[in-house]
Amino acid sequence: MSFVLACTVAEVPVGTAIGVDLGGDADIAVVNTADGFFAIRDVCSHAEVPLSDGDIDGCTLECYMHGSRFDLRTGFPLELPATMPVPVYPVRLDGDSVFVDPDNPITTQEQ
Repeated sequence: MSFVLACTVAEVPVGTAIGVDLGGDADIAVVNTADGFFAIRDVCSHAEVPLSDGDIDGCTLECYMHGSRFDLRTGFPLELPATMPVPVYPVRLDGDSVFVDPDNPITTQEQ
């Protein structure tokens, strides 16, 4: 795995998300929830808008434009109009630093 420094813990207070450019095809949203840090592709699969601008509720992130909610653990949409998942990525904390592996999305199955 090739973890890359994405941000610091202080940059993402609990209940917030930020978009980060780690190179590659798309930006990644780093999300801090009460359950920990998550990383998800920062583009809604229904509309080309940043998910990092959406609302967080538990382990979900809502696209602000049309209301689709995505599971931060799997990337699967939980509400229409989105029907396609978005990639989620491994996250590792090291002290005050948040690292993400943008080259190895987590493979999940819809439950």
